[in-house]
Amino acid sequence: MEYQTKAEKYWHGDWGDAWTDRNVSDKIIASKIALFSKILDKACGVRTVLEFGPNVGQSLLAIRALLPDAACCGVEINVKAAQSLKENIPTCEVIEGSILDVALSDTFDLVFTSGVLVCITEESILCAYDQIYNSSNSYIALIEYYNPTPTEISYRGEKGLLFKRDFAGEMLERFPDLSLVDYGFVYHRDPNFPQDDINWFLLKK
Repeated sequence: MEYQTKAEKYWHGDWGDAWTDRNVSDKIIASKIALFSKILDKACGVRTVLEFGPNVGQSLLAIRALLPDAACCGVEINVKAAQSLKENIPTCEVIEGSILDVALSDTFDLVFTSGVLVCITEESILCAYDQIYNSSNSYIALIEYYNPTPTEISYRGEKGLLFKRDFAGEMLERFPDLSLVDYGFVYHRDPNFPQDDINWFLLKK
């Protein structure tokens, strides 16, 4: 498959493979269980879940620990990660592709991203918002780096790969029927369940 943006090409190939190798551990899953217990506490009736960019499925594994009967689906751009996701969660529907152009026929009770929107450029971010909104029938969770205004950050010496902005605020403005349910922050110095200084937002249609 041919991808058009720099981020898609990087995450589809060796760059994405290397990220996967660096970021898989039981400690990460434990931190994700702690995070999703907060998010799901305010999301009622979730029976189907879609993650854009699940990598090997650590967030989906955390959700399954909390909602063992929920059906899950993942749209993953990296071939190696998608194969690992199929092995880690055999019952998960895995779709190889990009958030920017994948065509989905179903909607889901909870649709979320975790460290995916931060990789999307200004030119493509509205497309990503539309994909997330259109695939949800109830809840949307955004677990991303926050900044009140859009800003680019150098990532491992590369430009055009990492951006911070108010993703939730922009979605609330773009889709008037969305409302803010809850939000929070996870600090990298948390003594029990650290994550990489991320903000999370739960929205509802």
